[in-house]
Amino acid sequence: MPRVDPLQNFRFRVEIDGIATAAFSEIVIGPMTVQAIDYREGTDPPHVRKIAGLAKTGDVTLKRGITRSLDLYNWFRQVATGQLAGNRRKVVITVMDEAGNDAARFVVSEAFPTKYDPSDLNAKGNDVCIETLELANEGIERVG
Repeated sequence: MPRVDPLQNFRFRVEIDGIATAAFSEIVIGPMTVQAIDYREGTDPPHVRKIAGLAKTGDVTLKRGITRSLDLYNWFRQVATGQLAGNRRKVVITVMDEAGNDAARFVVSEAFPTKYDPSDLNAKGNDVCIETLELANEGIERVG
């Protein structure tokens, strides 16, 4: 049986509504959880049973170097000014193997920005300015 190594976390691609968006340096995919609810009927033995409650997905955080592009900021600004209709998007995060082939894919449904954070500025440093966009969503599914 061939050896299957885990994927490395530094080769990935992001598509927002089918448009490849380059230069992300970091992506944080929030946890997916299912709430456990204690349950007991009157005729049950004196111990608690558990049933599944609401499923919840964490936010997705995208970080990239600031460029002249205003695409992420404009998306956030539209939502911040109350234009949520038409601004929910599908985000696909694809992890690639060592050869550059698609190996794992996460589909984020109905995503919209809830936080935009431009980089701190420091005249003493020479770091790259990083913009951060946090996305709320209605589901994250691993499809590959």
